[in-house]
Amino acid sequence: MLELTDNLILYHGSYCEVTTPDLDKCSKFKDFGQGFYLTTSLKQAESFSKISLTKAISNNIVSKDQAFGIVSSYKLKSTAHLNIKIFQTANQEWLHCIVSNRSKNSSFKTIATSMNNFDIIGGKIANDATNSTIAAYMNGLYGEIGSQSADNICISLLLPERLQDQFCFRTDSALKRLNFIESRKIWL
Repeated sequence: MLELTDNLILYHGSYCEVTTPDLDKCSKFKDFGQGFYLTTSLKQAESFSKISLTKAISNNIVSKDQAFGIVSSYKLKSTAHLNIKIFQTANQEWLHCIVSNRSKNSSFKTIATSMNNFDIIGGKIANDATNSTIAAYMNGLYGEIGSQSADNICISLLLPERLQDQFCFRTDSALKRLNFIESRKIWL
């Protein structure tokens, strides 16, 4: 069961250390919208730090000589008084949320708007291995987007039982609940 508990350790993989997350620097059009993404999986954060480094090098953000990503870790303080949405499984609601946030012109925009009320959204991660499946869904290759049939095909292809977790901290109130612990280099 996915849940956020007091003193939970969360990880963030990047090309740089992040001691104080800044929502203005967070990318838009991610699974749960704009926010600071963390996971309970150190292995997943390490993997993402390498992906982040590769993207940063190709975008000339860091030197091509940098041979490491960085995983920053945080301890979660109390989540009392925060509005939190947790998708327990990769289901139709989860899929529609992801599609609504990833697409600029999605017919699911009302879903993305309804998620604006949450300080934190958590659930399974639609990682790089699942991107092609979600892209195919968004292009209508499994049938009409939003239909029960297309949703079922897409979700079954994602193998949701194998997906790791992610938590999107979407507000400054949520970010204030994170205590930076440390960061460490992940060598390529």
